[in-house]
Amino acid sequence: MTVYAIGERIPVIHKDAFVHPDAVIIGDVRIGADSSVWPSAVLRGDYGTIIVGERTSIQDGCVIHAIAAFPTVIGSDCVIGHLAHLEGCIIDDHALVGSGSIVLHQARVQSGATVAAGAVVRNLTTVPAGALAVGVPAVIKEGASHQEAIEAGAALYVKNAKWYRDELREL
Repeated sequence: MTVYAIGERIPVIHKDAFVHPDAVIIGDVRIGADSSVWPSAVLRGDYGTIIVGERTSIQDGCVIHAIAAFPTVIGSDCVIGHLAHLEGCIIDDHALVGSGSIVLHQARVQSGATVAAGAVVRNLTTVPAGALAVGVPAVIKEGASHQEAIEAGAALYVKNAKWYRDELREL
């Protein structure tokens, strides 16, 4: 894995987390137990703090950034889909951010909510618990998220991280 400190900002990665060798972690980034960061993901805590809870997957190609005024906080048991971009937002526990979606400054995705693939959640938007945010800009559909799918996705990536930690090898 590629992990960098910048100035006094030093990543803290739990010993039970999995960070793929092709992911990049920079600065004030904290990653919890059994979380995973996959190939080509970049978590850049140079200007602000990034916190990833436990059992959360940050999938391939994600860009996670923060600024001093707005840390990026991702809870536990979350799924952050391939190529998602998160910046200065809060993702509560048990939420899913779909592939290719964008969640911006001071937005909040509450527990059990889903941001659909390709959606753009603008600054200061709240996606309520159990809701689905879909479209550009995102439109909220109350009660349309599927908590069981979020739980299954989070559990799958905990399993994948253990498999990769045990069996990934470069040829």
